[in-house]
Amino acid sequence: MEKERIEEMLELLWTLRESGRDALDLVIRKSSDENPNEVLEALEKDGLISIEKGKVSLAPGAERRAREIVRRYRLAETLLAQVLELEDREVMDTACKFEHVLSPKVTESICTFLGHPPVCPHGKPIPRGPCCLRAETQMKPLVSRLTDMDVGAEVSIVFIAPVQHQTLDRLGGFGVVPGSILRLHQKKPSFVVQIGETTVALDEEIAREIYVKNV
Repeated sequence: MEKERIEEMLELLWTLRESGRDALDLVIRKSSDENPNEVLEALEKDGLISIEKGKVSLAPGAERRAREIVRRYRLAETLLAQVLELEDREVMDTACKFEHVLSPKVTESICTFLGHPPVCPHGKPIPRGPCCLRAETQMKPLVSRLTDMDVGAEVSIVFIAPVQHQTLDRLGGFGVVPGSILRLHQKKPSFVVQIGETTVALDEEIAREIYVKNV
């Protein structure tokens, strides 16, 4: 069976499970494959999944493989959307192709280049890789924390990874959202940024959760 059909199904099973959904009938409905039952039967025959009482679960080997596929897709999304600034449809179509061809080495290079983003542009977690655990990076990250920028820097917000979800709502009220352009005016005693005509003071803890790139 074609590699892409197998990988697309493993990715679907992983993403559905993220929201606590593992029903077989739902998997079949959500699949874009012309014959999802055929793919599921092949996966079960190879010991990659188990189907019991109308629910589908990933075997350990498939778990690792699905994790890598999702990681490649979400890193590709981040690169295409936040760095190359492509349109949503093109991002989705291209990321779907990238997830099947990126080698482990290229995947780690992209992750390092982006600064090891914790989430994709849609706020979904990007599975961590070996490069995320290393203290030293092989490339200078294109994306950095706001706290690492120099005073006077003009930057674009790439993504925000708050510890508390309420932080997103609070920042959004000030216009601090992905895609916004801001200028860093000071770093002590608090971080002061300007977005358009609005000046906002941020605690260092919150500033560390904002990831930016130079414009």
